[in-house]
Amino acid sequence: MRSAVAILRRAGIETEVVKTAGQGSAKEFARQALVRGLEMVIVCGGDGTINEAVNGIAGRAIPLAVLPGGTANTLARELGLPQHPVAAAERLPDWRPRPIPLGRARWSVDGRPHERYFLSLAGAGFDAQVIRELSLDYKVRLGVMAYVGEALEQVWRYRFPKFICRADGRDYAATFVVAQRTRLYGGWFQIAPQADFFKPALTGCLFQSAARVRYLTYALALIFRQHTRLKDVAFVESVSLSCQPATPESVIYFELDGELVGQLPVVFDAVPEALTLMAP
Repeated sequence: MRSAVAILRRAGIETEVVKTAGQGSAKEFARQALVRGLEMVIVCGGDGTINEAVNGIAGRAIPLAVLPGGTANTLARELGLPQHPVAAAERLPDWRPRPIPLGRARWSVDGRPHERYFLSLAGAGFDAQVIRELSLDYKVRLGVMAYVGEALEQVWRYRFPKFICRADGRDYAATFVVAQRTRLYGGWFQIAPQADFFKPALTGCLFQSAARVRYLTYALALIFRQHTRLKDVAFVESVSLSCQPATPESVIYFELDGELVGQLPVVFDAVPEALTLMAP
């Protein structure tokens, strides 16, 4: 990180370094940058840290720049940014501010409304359960492979409760849904090849089977980018996608940009020009 900071300073970008100290600190640092009237927020971290910073400045004019430093780095791969923070710092002076849409999740807890933005994707069902069960130590030691290992374990443990997704007046049954703004999922899998990061819409990919063995088929199809051919995988492009359990007793979780957030019911939607992003 010191090398990246030195490069930015040599380029005339005066940089103050602050280190995150747990959940929520990146959001608070971004808010402080607004209050202090700083000209840019630069985040060095993974998708979760970037998500926090986004939620600190969404809807404001201050631009956000990303120096990739996490596990999956979905945003960096989507935009073709260098995967090392030093290389990204070298390129940053050539980037320009660009207004982009954001995804947003809205839900309630004990009758109190909540909302949170997401930059790349939201997931409900199977992947949120994987994230919920994944230990931090396992994630730190193995990176992306930790998610793969936990997903294989959850195939045999998770019960795959069904939920109903509604988009443009039509209902879809699913056991796993990803509301994508990026084409990529987890930094590698191209779940939604038709998604457009700069378009104010969500591309929903819905996996509809509750059979454990079928999820192994889904995994293989994703690896070889053949999941779009499966009859029990549905796609929908919409500004809004709502999800609620098929039965009231089902507890189904959702995640945003790889971080566990809450339980269904939830509404995912797209908010135009909600963030200014420094991009090539």
